Order: sequence, then C-alpha cells, then structure tokens
Amino acid sequence: MAKCPRFWLSWPVLLAAFAARASAAESPPVLEPIAAELVRPRDGLGNVLAKLQAGGEVKLAYLGGSITAAAGWRVQTRAWFADQFPNAQVREINAAIGGTGSDLGVFRVHRDVLQHQPDLLFVEFAVNDGGASPERIWQAMEGIVRQTWAADPRTDVCFVYTYRVGYEKELEQGQCPRAAAAMEMLAGHYRIPSINVALKVVQLQREGKLVFQADGPAPAGVIRFSSDGVHPLDDGHRIYTDVVAEAVRSMQSAPRAVEHGPKLDQPFVADHWQAAKMVPLAPEMLSGNWVQLDEQSPLARSFGARMGTLWETGEPGSKITFRFRGSQAKLYDLLGPDGGQVIVTVDGRTRDKPVPRFDSYCTYHRIATLAIAEGLDPDQTHAVTVEVHPEQPDRQSVAFRLKNPAEELKTPKFQGTRLRVSHLMLLGDLVVE
Repeated sequence: MAKCPRFWLSWPVLLAAFAARASAAESPPVLEPIAAELVRPRDGLGNVLAKLQAGGEVKLAYLGGSITAAAGWRVQTRAWFADQFPNAQVREINAAIGGTGSDLGVFRVHRDVLQHQPDLLFVEFAVNDGGASPERIWQAMEGIVRQTWAADPRTDVCFVYTYRVGYEKELEQGQCPRAAAAMEMLAGHYRIPSINVALKVVQLQREGKLVFQADGPAPAGVIRFSSDGVHPLDDGHRIYTDVVAEAVRSMQSAPRAVEHGPKLDQPFVADHWQAAKMVPLAPEMLSGNWVQLDEQSPLARSFGARMGTLWETGEPGSKITFRFRGSQAKLYDLLGPDGGQVIVTVDGRTRDKPVPRFDSYCTYHRIATLAIAEGLDPDQTHAVTVEVHPEQPDRQSVAFRLKNPAEELKTPKFQGTRLRVSHLMLLGDLVVE
C-alpha cells in the first residue's frame, strides 16, 4: 500500500483548514519546509481517468519550459496514456517554451492551453522558477490554476517537479527545493496532485545507478542523466515517464470525479494573477512604419504557431500606444541579433534609459517578454507608450559567442533597430475608447 501523503486530509480537516484561512489577504502564506514525496494524489485525476476509460477524445496539455518542450517525457507519457487506454483517442496540447517560467505561463495559458479545452493539464516550472520568490511563484501558479478551473471546473491539473543540479541538496535530506516547496503549498491548498520526478533521480544517484551530469558515457549499468545538469538525455526522460506512469497507476485504484469550481471560493494568496491575459497587438495601437509579417516569412514560420501575428518595425520613432486598467503590463516579443531598443513611458513618466531588445544570447531569435510596468494601482487606468529608439543597443555582450566578433558584429545580421511584437500581456484589462 502506498504511503499516506502528508497532505492527504479528511474533508473535516480540510474544511477546518479553509476556515482558518478566512482571508488570504489577512493571513498571507509563509514558505515552509515540505517533505519530498514521489507522488501526492490529493484529489487525484478522476475526471480525466473516467474519460480515458470511457473512450473518445481526451486532451492532455503540457505547460512548461525546455524540459517539457523536448521530445521526451511529454511525448512518452502521451504515448503511455494511449497504450493504457486503447479506446481513447489521446491528443496532446504542447504548450512548452524553453527558458520560460510560470510568470509567462500564466499569461499564455488561455491562448496556448485553455482554448483547446484540455482534460488534464500538467504544469512543469519547478526548474525555471528556481530563482523566483515564493510570493511570485504563488501569484503566477495560482493564476494558472484559477484560470483553468474558471474555464472548465472539470479539468484536472497535476504539478510535475523536475530536476536540475543543485536540487539534490534538499532532496537528499528528504525536502523539496524552494520552488517545489512553494508549489506544494499551493497544491495542498487546492488539492492538486503532484509528481516529484526529481526525487527519483536523486534516489537512483544515491544507489549508484545514475550520474547527474557527464560529458561522455557513464560506466556500464549506470544511467547518464544529462550532459548539462538540467536537460535530461533519453534515459533521463524515461525515468520521468516511468515515475509519471506509476503515479497515474496509483491514482487509478480509487478514481473519483471532482468538481474543482468550489475550490476557487478561497484563494491561497490575495494577489494571485487570475486576471493575467494576452491581448493581440492591433493596428490602432501602432503608429509609424509597422508591417505585419507574412505567414511565409522565416520568423513567422518559426514563431507564428506559438505567438500568432507578428508586427515588425525598424523605424525610430515608431510607437505602440495603449491604455489599460490593471497593475502590470508587458510585451510578448522577440529578441534577436538585429534587435533595437525602446523608450518606455507609463502615465507620463519616461524611463531614464532605453530598454534593449538584445542580450548576450542573441546570435539567434527567440521568444521573450518586455516588462513595461508593474505594481501599478489596479483600479486606475494607465497610459503606455513604447517607442523605438534611434540608436542600436551595444552588441558587445554577445561577442564571446562569436569566432571573430570584431568582424561579425559589423555584418548586416547584427545591424538594426528592430522591434517585433505579437501581444500585450496584461494583469488587468485593455481600455478601448
């Protein structure tokens, strides 16, 4: 029999816990040490398991970073579900983007996941949220959960905690690393099942069956988990898949349907980001020389499926202007070798320095976000202008990645003041006049 998990509470105890937290605003949570368990079933996955057993179309969504974006545990677990439930047509919603955390996931969960009506949502951000504060993790992760159940209270959610070198210190002591501990507290509040695949990696290493990181092959009979300490190789992904499969099996023994909607009555933190949303950039927000990238253009082909319509300008003085009622605003944009820099003005106040859309990784283009404003009065309407600066940003930060930086930085690839944007990211609502 599986060990009774720490948060496996009876309903009277659970209701008493909810009553004790009469108001999240009055009693904000404080991070606590949380014991690491391979699986905490909590309210289980009864809704999706019932659909899988009944047959028909079942959609599994995967929201996470590069560990989930890889063709590893995500692909393998979908195949496992399909094999275990042959009467179901198991579809995958791949909503993973490398190098991103829950602070982006909460803004894009509707566009990338919920509009496709998932039956189960796996959320994997324990590695990429490793440097975030517990408070920020709670805001974003709770926003993901609340948006999901507001859209469909029958959608099951499962948190997955992956491994990176450095996490073994806490895990060897039987404790969750900080990000996973913060997520576990939230999961306990909402009765969300969680699977700690990182714990299995550490257990295998302690038994001499695995090395966390190696440049070359491991000794015979020993699993080489990764080459960089973060991204699993094939054998590492197989470990993750096996742990997830075993966790789901353990929840099959007593599945029960759960209506998750009533759980939204009591938030975990008062300032959660349920209101986070993406708003497509519209022509009326633009002034200057902007073009909508053709669907067949290289950047649109590479990023359009994830970002939607991309708008581009390289003309200094071109602007994005909008008003919103809320506390936070960002741009969903691309960084790249020809990226420019922008002048940001919020409520009449202009930042002291231009903000570059270029960094030390910019030998290629990648998805990014530009923080415009945060901590604003959520009950007020705010005016925002983002303007292309006439000068290029300093490109020297990327020089160490180039074979001949003195010459390569002079090439057309690294010239320009380009700004490419697809959406506004708002914690609040766009104001249209």
